Amino acid sequence: METSQLLKGVLDLAVLAVLRHDDGYGYDVLRRLRQAGLDEVGDASVYGTLRRLYKAGCLTTYVVASEEGPHRKYYGLNDLGRARLVESTTTWRDFAVTMERLLGDYS
Repeated sequence: METSQLLKGVLDLAVLAVLRHDDGYGYDVLRRLRQAGLDEVGDASVYGTLRRLYKAGCLTTYVVASEEGPHRKYYGLNDLGRARLVESTTTWRDFAVTMERLLGDYS
């Protein structure tokens, strides 16, 4: 199974998790995901996920001037985003338990 296929199903959750403590701009979110071990996550996927979560009402945005280039658009969780994170975390954990049970004999 390809990691990229798994990422498609959990990228929303991963982005919400990265933003739960600190707001971040697109490249910062991408960097944090990769530092966490999601090396195969693509730039376009992360930027698209941020836009989609914002349109869904899960994120707030604000712009900060940057001395290193163009202004940066920061994303942060709002109440709906935190609720989605809690709900998605529960779903993920239940799914992971089921998969561990299914795969337990193959370890």
